[in-house]
Amino acid sequence: MQFTDNSPQSDLEAILERIFSNRRITRQDQSIMMYKLLHESDLSEHNMKQINKVFDALKRGIIKVVD
Repeated sequence: MQFTDNSPQSDLEAILERIFSNRRITRQDQSIMMYKLLHESDLSEHNMKQINKVFDALKRGIIKVVD
């Protein structure tokens, strides 16, 4: 699956906020985060930490993947 995203930084913030508040992540949210993490060099350190926190919570079972 190829993914491109040209959305502003605030969209990422909204996604992260929703993930943490619902403790759920969709495959699309996961794709957006992976794309931004791997392809955008201008991510703030805060956003990078938040994304890593999401993936850590996924590994620990705190956040569930939903479709």
